[in-house]
Amino acid sequence: MDKPVYHPDTFFNWTEIKVRFRDLDPLKHVNNSVFNSYFEEARINFIGQIPEFDNSMQQGNSFVLVHISIDYIKPIFFGDTVLVGSSISEFGNSSVNGFQAIYSNDTKELKAVAKSTGVWFDLNKNRPSRLPEIKQPERYLYKG
Repeated sequence: MDKPVYHPDTFFNWTEIKVRFRDLDPLKHVNNSVFNSYFEEARINFIGQIPEFDNSMQQGNSFVLVHISIDYIKPIFFGDTVLVGSSISEFGNSSVNGFQAIYSNDTKELKAVAKSTGVWFDLNKNRPSRLPEIKQPERYLYKG
């Protein structure tokens, strides 16, 4: 999996997350499952920044996560603040492949990367739906 060096233009969206004590495991670093929560929080923030997705969500659509793979690179500790970069690597008809990375806010050291696939879903009909037409889709793409 790609391991991008931090650069503010690599990802369309950045989410800052402060590590909480409850995020830690007995080894006193952030538990692996919490990395997934950080990626999830950033994906939700990212989706809300795309007007066409945000408008479609107001009409009863949402993403359903169907796949995620995470490479854990370095531990994260209590007191750290992380930056989660989020972008799209590929648009499909009803799906989106995403790419995300977690960095230390202070040192910009890479902590983890994730690839995900989400399917746009009509919650009222309980089935996949075509993605809304995105204006300037290239602005949301991963620049790695």
